[in-house]
Amino acid sequence: MDSHHTVDVHAPPDEYYSGSPALRTPGVHRSRSRNYQASISAAYSPIFTMSHSFQFGGDEEAVPGRSLPRQRSMRRRASIDDKASVPRRFLIDIDTVERIILEQEDTNGDHQITIEDLGPKVLKVPTASSGGFRTFEVRGTYMLSNLLQEMALARDCGMTQVVIDEARLNENPVNRLSRMIRTSFWNGLVRCMDDSGIQAICADPKNTRPGARPIIYVPHDDAPAYEYYRGVARDLRDLHIKVVRLPRNITPEYVKSINDEFGILALAADVSYDAGGRLVYRPLPFVVPGGRFNEQYGWDSYFEALGLLVDGRWQLAKNMVDNFVYEIRHYGKILNANRSYYLTRSQPPFLTDMALKVYEALPASDEQRNREWLRTALDAAITEYFGVWMSTPRYDARTGLSCYHPTGIGMPPETESTHFDHTVQPYAEKLGVSIAEYKRMYMSDQIHEPELDEYFVHDRAVRESGHDTSYRLERRCANLATVDLNCLLYKYEVDLADALDEFFGGRLHWSGGRELTAAEWRVRAEARRRSMDTYLWNERKGLYFDYDVVLHEQSVYESVTAFWALWAGCATPAQARRLVDVGCRKFEVKGGLVSGTEESRGQISLLRPNRQWDFPFGWPPHQIMAWYGMYNYGFVDVARRFAYRWLYTITQAFVDFNGVVPEKFDVVNMTHRFQVEYGNVGVDFKKVPREGFGWMNASYQVGLTYLTSHMRRALGTLTPPDNNALFGSLEAIGARPDPSGLSADARKRQQQLALAAGGSPEDDPRVGDRHGFGAEPTAVAAAISAAKPHTSSSSSSSTHS
Repeated sequence: MDSHHTVDVHAPPDEYYSGSPALRTPGVHRSRSRNYQASISAAYSPIFTMSHSFQFGGDEEAVPGRSLPRQRSMRRRASIDDKASVPRRFLIDIDTVERIILEQEDTNGDHQITIEDLGPKVLKVPTASSGGFRTFEVRGTYMLSNLLQEMALARDCGMTQVVIDEARLNENPVNRLSRMIRTSFWNGLVRCMDDSGIQAICADPKNTRPGARPIIYVPHDDAPAYEYYRGVARDLRDLHIKVVRLPRNITPEYVKSINDEFGILALAADVSYDAGGRLVYRPLPFVVPGGRFNEQYGWDSYFEALGLLVDGRWQLAKNMVDNFVYEIRHYGKILNANRSYYLTRSQPPFLTDMALKVYEALPASDEQRNREWLRTALDAAITEYFGVWMSTPRYDARTGLSCYHPTGIGMPPETESTHFDHTVQPYAEKLGVSIAEYKRMYMSDQIHEPELDEYFVHDRAVRESGHDTSYRLERRCANLATVDLNCLLYKYEVDLADALDEFFGGRLHWSGGRELTAAEWRVRAEARRRSMDTYLWNERKGLYFDYDVVLHEQSVYESVTAFWALWAGCATPAQARRLVDVGCRKFEVKGGLVSGTEESRGQISLLRPNRQWDFPFGWPPHQIMAWYGMYNYGFVDVARRFAYRWLYTITQAFVDFNGVVPEKFDVVNMTHRFQVEYGNVGVDFKKVPREGFGWMNASYQVGLTYLTSHMRRALGTLTPPDNNALFGSLEAIGARPDPSGLSADARKRQQQLALAAGGSPEDDPRVGDRHGFGAEPTAVAAAISAAKPHTSSSSSSSTHS
């Protein structure tokens, strides 16, 4: 019996390539290693000679990016190869095949095979069933790039010669990408601050200071952490780790004083003591975004957790909540990220929803412990709510709304050394000194410039918002009660009210010293909702807008964050209907949802360059929030349409560009290749992507849960979102909500909002007006069938009802 069939063709690399794959193939054995190598060489010698002549024109040298005239035409596969009666497998000598494929196909020399390369996009590869004496053509960018990737993964497993299933090379791209995220990318993004992982986490690509030594900052009142990391520093003397105990009161002035001493901040750990009284300290593993972002970030972690939960990685998601609880307890807030230069800065708050979603995923075997864990997380969220978002300088008492307003002083030190040169230049010229000298004098308080002080307050606020940078927020962010922040805080208030009612008998004794009730949180939520209606909602325009608490006026910038009101559930049914109708027209483009409108962004020039959170860019958080919000209000087909557009953008890039999964996309021009500030993280790799990017990975896994089986099939064939019957039908349905998509709790809440706005339950579009919905599921199902004739009709009627 062929033992190969006991191995899953689509297993993770470490499982698929464990041992010698050659042993899994009849007629190819380790004892034949000499014949195996000879077969490979014999098979590839004429192929390499032919392909070299074919691609480069005889003795001409290869020129990257240039395609020379072909000397012979390639024949169609069917005319030279027999159909396989059994699954086809290829016999690969990694060094040989990798050398050939890169020389022939990687014409721009970036160690990737993409649609921009000008090679012939065909390679004859020895088959395993023939012992390497017969070949079969691997064709096309996708299969060739997958072959390159698989060889790199096999090399990681210590292999030099392998057997690779054809099914692994031509795997449905949706399945392949989802599998790679689930089994490889998440693992590549895991970090841990223990003795085995401390070197990786201490590495800070943003620290460009030569000769900088690793520094670990430990909270003043965490004695076990200080003891542990002092021991790590002693055991790893070659790393020259410096361990610093932070002061009890971490002031902005102190944080400024360590601007030149970049370091990692300690996070949560499982702490115990053995029978001999010795410390047992186990730092918790967590996920980082990737690339130069090599620490646990604030709002990134929420979206990463959503993806982790879809993939069953609840323990990692739980660890990240525990780290946030630790940060609130020891650093006073959920930090932008756990680096020393972020100590005065937070990020968009998602802790209540994150904790509740993790709680729902915890094993039910120990409900008492789970409940106590949730209590701890919610207690920390309450501390953050009062201590950060409802306190000076972030809270505006006149409006009852909150702003992003960190307390850091001066230039953010984590930026590139020349990042603020254009801002500082006029002041340096006025003083008659160089830019570098002016920055040194300014940061050492030798000179004072109120205009610059204000500029950097707003700059830091933009970074705290997570939307760094955007013309929506530039030079005014600290004065804006933004839609996104106040939606998040409304969600905190509602989450706390619901959780206290459901799990804690309607009341919770907060560690801050008093008992809080669900009724109190509902009053807070309703007060914020009314303030948002007064200051942020624009009935004439049908959108929510940021509000300037200093100028006492609404911003005119149209931002896709208006949809966050649907995620939070603070829009009335009438507002939701209007918001979806207007928002779809303004923000929906081919590749998903764009951050803002082109009109709001304004003209772009050399003196006014594009900003990465403006038009034409789309980001995973905006997509995920909108999907959930649409679904929450019953606009199920709109949620699915949005999700399909975004997943199509990701899948197309994955297929065409060697498996790339970047940080963001230009969703208007459908590309991840563009020039914009900070570049695009996740695109710089050789041969195989190993991490993707945290929240992009999550958006793919989460997005797939919104698609019907028919939509997933269409995605696997890269059916464009604007050119098939299915999505034409969904466009026709537009923003009309589907009553079947609304949960009982959501329906009840929307009826309450309708009543609060002076309406009646019948004003809820998901309660009345049933007549208009009757024919829609059938129409959509018919459109799906027309788009994909080979699919069954049984599931279409159920998934679109």
